[in-house]
Amino acid sequence: MNFILIAVLVLGAIALVASLVLYFVSKKFAVEEDPRIGQVAELLPGANCGGCGFAGCSAMAESLVKGADAGSLDGLRCPVGGDAVMGQVADLLGMAMANTEPMVAVVRCNGSCQHRPRIAAYDGLHTCAAMNSVGAGETACGFGCLGCGDCVAACQFDAIHMNEETGLPEVDEEKCTSCGACAKACPRHIIELRKRGPKGRRVYVQCVNKDKGPVAKKACEVACIGCGKCQSVCKFEAITIENNLSYIDFNKCRMCTKCVDECPTGAIIKVNFPVKKVRKPEENVKPSAGVSTSAEAKESAANDTENNKEEKEA
Repeated sequence: MNFILIAVLVLGAIALVASLVLYFVSKKFAVEEDPRIGQVAELLPGANCGGCGFAGCSAMAESLVKGADAGSLDGLRCPVGGDAVMGQVADLLGMAMANTEPMVAVVRCNGSCQHRPRIAAYDGLHTCAAMNSVGAGETACGFGCLGCGDCVAACQFDAIHMNEETGLPEVDEEKCTSCGACAKACPRHIIELRKRGPKGRRVYVQCVNKDKGPVAKKACEVACIGCGKCQSVCKFEAITIENNLSYIDFNKCRMCTKCVDECPTGAIIKVNFPVKKVRKPEENVKPSAGVSTSAEAKESAANDTENNKEEKEA
């Protein structure tokens, strides 16, 4: 019995000493956290999507506080919270919010079932990552969308869906937060974050095929063939051609849409532009009531002259 009591007392003494040591060590080497980090983290949406470039909202909050201490918040932006959240953070930290243009995800592939026929059947794990790892997919294009919807699964905001008719993903601009999760999930990198543009208008090359023109055109009828016609008509040096593929720099593009009209395959598209009104031929235009055409006016004048002559002779 004495042995049990002695063991309990010894263990209790060791535990007490160890706890005292841990207490003093924690006080001695304690790392104090800036209380502003927690306050900023509470303002952030908590999505932890990584769209800001950091591992999560906590890391973003810490970087924002450090940026405020350094005197600038440039380059730091929460895509999910947008300007509203960043304005609150800037007010909390006593900083001016940097003006950044909103971004949106765009799908740079127009290889629908109609434009890019299937030449094979894939029978395996139904993910883009798995299909891409075993080959070119079900079409002759080794660069385009695989259509399994990895981007859809990665989106936390229900902003991207697969179109059953085309087999391609479509982005809902109103829901897209430009977090970039869909772009990271795509193994072929066909999804890109671009500036939303004034009134949501954008011009971009909807193709990522880097094969030579004839090969790309054979695989998909709306593929970019790298002909250079778009580059020749652009007056703002916004278009470059590399590896047989055209690319439009959204920072330089003035959206004149001349490249869209010049592209022979329709690989360059414009989004949210007003539809141009097509004028009808003159012969198909009916004159308004009370308005005579030039031919009718001449005929009427001739009739009046003839009538006047007849009146004089009478």
